[in-house]
Amino acid sequence: MKQLIIAKLKLQTTSGQFQALRATQMAYRDALNAVSRYAFEHGKMSNQRTLQREMYAEIRAKYHLPAQMACNVPRQVGATYKTLWTKVKQNAAHRQAGRTKKRYKGLDKPPKYVSPTLTYNYHHDYSLKQDAQVSLLTLEGRVIVPYTAYSPHVALLGEGAHIGAARLWYDKPKKQFYLLLSLEMARAEPTPQDHAHVVGVDVGQRYLAVSTDTEQHSHFYSGKAVRAKADHYARLRKRLQKKGTRSATRRMIVISGRERRLKQDRNHRISRRIVDAHPQSIIGLEDLTQIREHPKRKHGKKATKKQRRANRHASHWAFAQLQSYIAYKALLTGSMAVKVDAHYTSQACPRCGPTAPTKDCCSCVRVAIPASMPIWLVRATLLSERCSFGKTG
Repeated sequence: MKQLIIAKLKLQTTSGQFQALRATQMAYRDALNAVSRYAFEHGKMSNQRTLQREMYAEIRAKYHLPAQMACNVPRQVGATYKTLWTKVKQNAAHRQAGRTKKRYKGLDKPPKYVSPTLTYNYHHDYSLKQDAQVSLLTLEGRVIVPYTAYSPHVALLGEGAHIGAARLWYDKPKKQFYLLLSLEMARAEPTPQDHAHVVGVDVGQRYLAVSTDTEQHSHFYSGKAVRAKADHYARLRKRLQKKGTRSATRRMIVISGRERRLKQDRNHRISRRIVDAHPQSIIGLEDLTQIREHPKRKHGKKATKKQRRANRHASHWAFAQLQSYIAYKALLTGSMAVKVDAHYTSQACPRCGPTAPTKDCCSCVRVAIPASMPIWLVRATLLSERCSFGKTG
């Protein structure tokens, strides 16, 4: 199987190289917005080939982008419109089913690209040189820039990992350019029989994650401090939204970046601790698909202040991001992450499927089930025998 990771290269640019890269970014963003307006005016089209055929010449002549970048622009705009059309169709289905009354407004106006991040294609727009240098294409030609990076990622570059497309990202507060490379590595396909241990990871509010193995060894990862910080950002964002000035909007952008980095840092730390604590294991993760549709919570004016705060806690933390970090780090360390459908698993038999209010009602369970062990973790334990996961009754 293929494992994809992102290597972050910090570019050590001179003044002239900095200006060349920045000008290329701005031209790329302007081209994206021009193609987006054209697509909106012509039926909100998402066909990438049509956009390229109609706008390629203008992109080359007006924005002076190189050939490969001029091809990437319509592809990116077409992918954006496809995503928006998917959301429109999902919203229509949810409105028809009575799940929501709000209409999705993502296609009411042409999407506007704000970030100047641009895409580079390997061996076309950029290439890696010796002595930790990278060649990048700009409007003024190629520039060769030295870089520094995380040493394990540099080692992967030397070990022959497949190098894909890259993104040129600009950190505006620090005025620093980074090149984000996609590295693809071949890994052996994991199977349940290759792992001797099973551990289940549950996510929640008081504790962001709790891991439990079959020997009832549990590890709790508290979210008290980080939750308090996130609540502070929520209160501050609410005040700034009410103020509504331009300076308040700029402040909100800064706060959103801090909150995003706070969540990423904590999720990275928790996922690393979980993976390191359970090497060569099957890690069961709760399937969070459509989790917001399961509980019947009160919203808006019908909900109390405490209920609204609980709703914000449940929906604002990046639990899916935490699970994705656990999944890719598990593969890199020889473990295996699998999704578990946790719906009704507190009442379901892990072997034959029928649900009942107690755990010891089914005679087919031939394993000892401790009172404190959730049934979905027992289901993970039986994975090596059943070679299947996530079946419910």
